[in-house]
Amino acid sequence: MADHTAWRESPLAHLYLDPEALLAEADTSLREVPYLTMVGIRVDPGGPAGARLATVLGAALPDRCAATSSHGPHTALWLGPDEWLVVSTDEPEALTEALVDALGDSSGAVIDVSANRTTLELSGPHAREALEKGCAADLHPRRFHPGMAITATVGPVPLLLWQTTPDTYRLLPRSSFAAYLVAWLRDALLEFGLHEDIRCR
Repeated sequence: MADHTAWRESPLAHLYLDPEALLAEADTSLREVPYLTMVGIRVDPGGPAGARLATVLGAALPDRCAATSSHGPHTALWLGPDEWLVVSTDEPEALTEALVDALGDSSGAVIDVSANRTTLELSGPHAREALEKGCAADLHPRRFHPGMAITATVGPVPLLLWQTTPDTYRLLPRSSFAAYLVAWLRDALLEFGLHEDIRCR
């Protein structure tokens, strides 16, 4: 199968996002995780189609706000009572086809939205502090912890915010907002040791 990234360019391809170059003095890093497969799903989770989709993904679709479910390369993020975003490292064509087949003739939708967003990964002991400068959501561990994902705003940028480890967050902005979000995060991280400007190629 052809490499699906060969004909694509990340919305942040013009930036240098080497964590060591950006944050050599700190334990916090910012990097892009480009070309993740993202598939939007709309379906009745309690119906037979929901069960078939869960079989393809290897785990039941999450059933409550902020929940995620993971198995192998796939993670399903809850967006609403009948809506999810599946993030995966599988090829988009193969995963989308498998999910479309599982949906069958049932009401719902399966759409490859991989080009709609990119993924930034912010990690380190100051990651939460930096996000809290511009995120109204309560990110304290008593309320937000690994395995949770929410729709949020960081600075002025709407995105999906997904915590993967105690010190690691994945931010999924629309591609057109990605460069602005990097600039906002750069400013938020200055006090934690950022010592170089992000440079354009």
